[in-house]
Amino acid sequence: MRIGIFFGGPSREREISYAGGKTAFENMDKHLFQPVLVFVDSLGNFILTDETKLYHASIRAFYPGEAFKEDGFEVYIESLQQQLAPQELEALMHGIGTPIQPQDFKKYFDFAFIILHGPDCEDGAIQGLLEWHKIPYMGPGLLGSAVSIDKILQNEQIARANGQQKKMQVVRWEKWSGGDEQAIFEEAKAYLGLPIVVKAPHQGSSIGVSIVKEDDLGAFTKAMNQCFFVLKVSADDWKSWSNTEKHAFVQRIANLDESIGFPVVIQETGEIIYHPVDLLEKLETVSGSVSLLSVNAEDQVLLEEFMVGQEFSCGVVQDDDGTVIALPPTEIAKMDESQTFDFKTKYKLNVTRKLIPVATTLENNQKIQYNIALVFEKLGMNAVARIDGFLTPDGRVLLHDPNTLPGMSPTSLIFKQMAEIGLDVTHAITYLIRQSLRERIRTGKDTVHLRQLLKGLDDKIAQQVATISTQAVEFEATQEAYMEARRAYSRLSATGVVKPVAVLKTSHGTTYELPIGLLFKDTIEDVLEGVDKPVHPLIIETREKAKNITRRFVG
Repeated sequence: MRIGIFFGGPSREREISYAGGKTAFENMDKHLFQPVLVFVDSLGNFILTDETKLYHASIRAFYPGEAFKEDGFEVYIESLQQQLAPQELEALMHGIGTPIQPQDFKKYFDFAFIILHGPDCEDGAIQGLLEWHKIPYMGPGLLGSAVSIDKILQNEQIARANGQQKKMQVVRWEKWSGGDEQAIFEEAKAYLGLPIVVKAPHQGSSIGVSIVKEDDLGAFTKAMNQCFFVLKVSADDWKSWSNTEKHAFVQRIANLDESIGFPVVIQETGEIIYHPVDLLEKLETVSGSVSLLSVNAEDQVLLEEFMVGQEFSCGVVQDDDGTVIALPPTEIAKMDESQTFDFKTKYKLNVTRKLIPVATTLENNQKIQYNIALVFEKLGMNAVARIDGFLTPDGRVLLHDPNTLPGMSPTSLIFKQMAEIGLDVTHAITYLIRQSLRERIRTGKDTVHLRQLLKGLDDKIAQQVATISTQAVEFEATQEAYMEARRAYSRLSATGVVKPVAVLKTSHGTTYELPIGLLFKDTIEDVLEGVDKPVHPLIIETREKAKNITRRFVG
C-alpha cells in the first residue's frame, strides 16, 4: 500500500506536525507500506516531496527557505503571499517537490496518514476533502473530528455522556471587544471562582490556554487577549524599546508557539499586515495604542473552573469488531506545580514526568478507563484518540480535550501507552493504518474497494507475523547506550523483515529481555527501576483486553 504521509499544514501546530512526519516516515513498516511524503503548506497547497525535507531545523528553513530571511526575519509562506506572483509561488513549490491537486491523489497514494493538527486538520475539513475524493485516511471520521475540535461543544457532550459536572462560561468577541472587562471578570469570578482556566476553544495541543490565579484584572485581560489572539501595543512602550527589542517582538509574532502569527489585522483600521518588516515600519508610526488581531482569531473564549487533582492523558484504540479499549492512562506529574500543562510543557520543556498508570488505586485507574472508553464511543470517535482529564481528590473523573490526531514524536504519550500492550512505534503505525481503514468501511462509502485494500493488508500482516525472525539488540545500562539501542531497535522494526528484541546487560552481569513498555521509558534509571517491578494489575488487565490487537500485529 502507498501511504501518503500528510505533514505541515496551516495551523499553529505545524512544527509538531513536521516532527511527526519524520517519525511516521522513519518508523513506518517498509515491508508493508511505501511511504509517500505530502507536505501541506499553510496556504493549503499539497506538495509531493522527499525525505531530505524532513531533516531541517523547522519548516521555515526549507520553505520558503533562507533566501527569504528579509532583515533577518524568519517567516512562513503566508507572510509572502502578497509579495509573490503566482508563478513565483509555483516556482517555490517546485523547488521542494511536485504540487498536486486533490483530484489526483489516487495517482500517488492509496491511504492518507494524516499528521496534521488544529483547525482545518482535526475538525473534519481535510477528512471531508479526502472522503470526497475516495481516499481512506487515518484517525476518526467526520463526526468525531468535528466534535473533538470544539472545546465548548465537547464539554457539553462529555457531560451528556458520563454525567460529569464542570462549570464553564463562554465570552464572545462582541462582548469582549470594547466591553467592560472588569464586569466580565467579576461575572466570571462570581460563577467560576478563582483560579479561572481560559481557553481558545478551537485550537489543539493546549495552544491558547492560560490560568488566572489571582484577583488581578490585568492578568485576566492578558489571558483573554491571548486566547482571542489579539495583542495590544502602546506607542509609549514601543518607543521605549531598543531596535533589538523591537525586532525580537515582531519576530515573536511570527513564531507560532509564542504569539498570534501573521498575517495580522490592525483592529482600529482594518489594515492587514503580512510581513514582520511591514509591521516594524507600521509600529514606528503609531500614536496611542493599537490592537493586532490574528486573521485566524477566535470568535469566542471558553472559561472553566480550575480543577484540582491528578492530571492524566489516556489513549483509546479499537479491536477489529469496533470494541473500544482504553489504554493505561498516563499521569502528567509536574515537577513545578505552578506550571500549566500547555503547548510548551508538552513539547518544549522537560518539566513533567510521565507515570503509567496514574499513581492511584486500581479502582480509580479502572474508573478513568471506563469514562475514557464511554466518551470515545458516545462522541462518535473511532480508530484512535487521546483524551485528557483530572482525577479529583474525592475520586471523580473529569474529562476534557479529546485529541483525534495525537502528536507523533517517537516518545508521544499514545506510543508510550500502546507499548504497554506490546506494540512498538512501527506496529502502532500499522495499527493506525489498518484500523482506520476498517473504520472507513463502516461508513458505507467505496465499500468494495476498501474491503479489497483491507484484505490485502491483513494477508500481508498475517504472513509477516508468521514468518518473521527475531534479532537481539543488546545494550549496557548507560543513558547513551540506552538511547542508541532505542534507535537501533526502531530502525530494525521499520524494515519489517526482522523483529527486534531489546536485551539489557547490567553492570552486575544480569541480563534482561525487555518488554516493549520499558523501552519507552525516558531514562535508563526508569528502565532499571522497572525491570524488577511486578507488572501493574491495570496493565495486565489492559493487555488481556487488547490481546487480539497485539496478536494481529506482533504475534
